[in-house]
Amino acid sequence: MTRLVIIGTGLAGYTLAREFRKRDTETEMLLISHDDGSSYSKPMLSNALDKGKTADTLIMATAEKMAETLNAEILTHTRVSVINTKNHTLATDKGDIAFDKLVIATGALPISIPIEGNSSESVISVNNLDDYRNFRRALEKGKRVVIIGAGLIGCEFANDLSTINAETHVIDLAPQALGRLLPEKAAATLQQKLSEQGTLWHLGTSIASIDQDTDALKVTLNNNDVIYADVVLSAVGLRPDTQLASDAGLKTERGIQVSRTLQSSHPDIFALGDCAEVEGLNLPFVMPLMACARALAATLAHEETRVSYPAMPVVVKTPCYPTVVCPPVKPTEGSWEEQLTENGIRARFTDTQGQLAGFALTGDAVKEKMALTKEISDWL
Repeated sequence: MTRLVIIGTGLAGYTLAREFRKRDTETEMLLISHDDGSSYSKPMLSNALDKGKTADTLIMATAEKMAETLNAEILTHTRVSVINTKNHTLATDKGDIAFDKLVIATGALPISIPIEGNSSESVISVNNLDDYRNFRRALEKGKRVVIIGAGLIGCEFANDLSTINAETHVIDLAPQALGRLLPEKAAATLQQKLSEQGTLWHLGTSIASIDQDTDALKVTLNNNDVIYADVVLSAVGLRPDTQLASDAGLKTERGIQVSRTLQSSHPDIFALGDCAEVEGLNLPFVMPLMACARALAATLAHEETRVSYPAMPVVVKTPCYPTVVCPPVKPTEGSWEEQLTENGIRARFTDTQGQLAGFALTGDAVKEKMALTKEISDWL
């Protein structure tokens, strides 16, 4: 009997397994998890404080329940060290595992930046349920928080921390928040709204050092400002986890390179989610992941299907100021035009041919999301 093995029980791995079971109820399926295999929504991690969620209450189903639901075997707390492409086996800390078809859904890892000081190792990231559990535990000691990074995740955490009255400082080398996603006026307004919630901004600078100072962390910036904090949270971004694939000789660049059928450079190995690069696009968002999971499930069930990407706007989880972004996904020459609405901003990015290639909507303008999305050509 054919055996399908999926490495990863995050949103990508579990979504694929569910979609596959809709089409094939018989094929033997094994999922491998490096943690306890709990099913939860990773996007919830950056707004769980506002909702009063602990790590345990974010769990939607245990690994045991997921195994029953999916009619699958789930190996928890298991590390894969080698993919043997010739023998179709995986080397793990619990023995070798054979596969006929393999799907890599290992996600992404936090980017680590070098920081000086005797407490630089105290910087934490929140990239999974255990990380969030540690973050909640750290906040019990104090609510003075420094966030490194004013991008999507940094702004979402700043908004979330404001709901528990934390003293939140956001630091970024960029001159504005969401520098890669928002034009100038929209970014300035989002910053102002977060400032009104209590967020303190330190833009155009970076952290020089972090040192323990009695019962606090002394955070020194390159502009010589000093901030005393209880928690330092890194939100500088993620990088696709491609190590297993690269070591196995699979083609990787920004991510594991796959075709529109999600097939890697090996015919029996596939990849999806944050670790995958689909014909040059690595889009670490939920909607592309869902599209890939549906297409790959069909392909694995012997109905070869190419994934398609329509334009997929991203809703930024900043309830203090509703924001939706749909940036150009490929390097595109053009310009932003921003217009004030009654209580927001409508920003359109038009390419040199006069075609709408992206947009950003804030405040009351977010209601135009669907109409503008229809004007943008499919991404893939």
